[in-house]
Amino acid sequence: MKITALIMAGGRGERFWPRSRKNLPKQFLSLTDDGKTLIQLTVERILPLVDMEDIYISTNQDYRPLVSEQLPDIPPENILCEPVGRNTAPCVGLGAIYAAKKYEDALMIVLPSDHMVKYNRMFVSTLKDACDIAAKDDNLVTIGIAPDYPETGYGYIKFNPDSIKGRGYEVAHFAEKPSLELAKDYVSSDEYLWNSGMFIWKASSILKRFETLMPDTYEGLITIKDAIRTDEETSVLEKVFPSFSSISIDYGIMEKSKNIYTVPGTFGWDDVGSWIAVERTKKTNEFGNIVDGNVITINTADCIIQGQKKLIATVGVNDLVIVDTDDATLICDKSCTADIKKVLENLKVCNRNEYL
Repeated sequence: MKITALIMAGGRGERFWPRSRKNLPKQFLSLTDDGKTLIQLTVERILPLVDMEDIYISTNQDYRPLVSEQLPDIPPENILCEPVGRNTAPCVGLGAIYAAKKYEDALMIVLPSDHMVKYNRMFVSTLKDACDIAAKDDNLVTIGIAPDYPETGYGYIKFNPDSIKGRGYEVAHFAEKPSLELAKDYVSSDEYLWNSGMFIWKASSILKRFETLMPDTYEGLITIKDAIRTDEETSVLEKVFPSFSSISIDYGIMEKSKNIYTVPGTFGWDDVGSWIAVERTKKTNEFGNIVDGNVITINTADCIIQGQKKLIATVGVNDLVIVDTDDATLICDKSCTADIKKVLENLKVCNRNEYL
């Protein structure tokens, strides 16, 4: 069965402000030493499984030029521009109807555009195992990440260790982001995985779930599908898509479905959720600092400092994130990076949209 991929690339990456902006969000930035952007790395790592002409990018019209510039080999018709943001369930449904329109049915790998993977071969091997499970019956498969610490910012997957299918396990239930104590219990139990937001299924399997669990959305998706490759494709998409409920694929489909399996992944995954993730993707110097740009450090330790042409000099500081751009500078305690979104909220309230 043909394998396709949907890469979701419509997010704002607000916790990477001030480098990640409305006109250049995180997925289009390079956060590694090789200079490749996150979305370029995402596409590159799945090419052993998926042909370039079968990769779809779900984004919005504002980001179409960025996608075309950074991924010039993606067919223009494979850049799916959502008229409005409607969370991941309508996004996945849109990708499914395009894959189904092209192939009647196909395996579909769904990936965020802004994650990092350290071991690409292990990642591809895990996807192959997931594809084997998804190809049978109407199974839906998610990639779970073996947790190595009690993270409170991720959702978790509880799996049944006695229910094995291939290299996957039957999902017992999905768990919301836990408290620290509960996260510790999850990690110590050996029956929980981090929910990575990566999925594999047949287009027909996920569309059946839409028909049963989200019938109004399903009806709209079929209307859009009928218009694909006609002169009315864009106008129908712009008319129908905004009517969809804004809901995640987890809430809308996964948590309500049967035949859900998870394949554990141990391939060096990171969701690059905040500036702290840079410490996991780049090497620190002898003082524990990660420094880019025109920077001088004196008695400075365990800091992330990103500059440009302007000189940044630090003296006697520890555990800070310092990011300088042409028009904004962030200075943040490393323990408070989750609060960077509050800066953007304040900017919105003050109508200082030029800094968003």
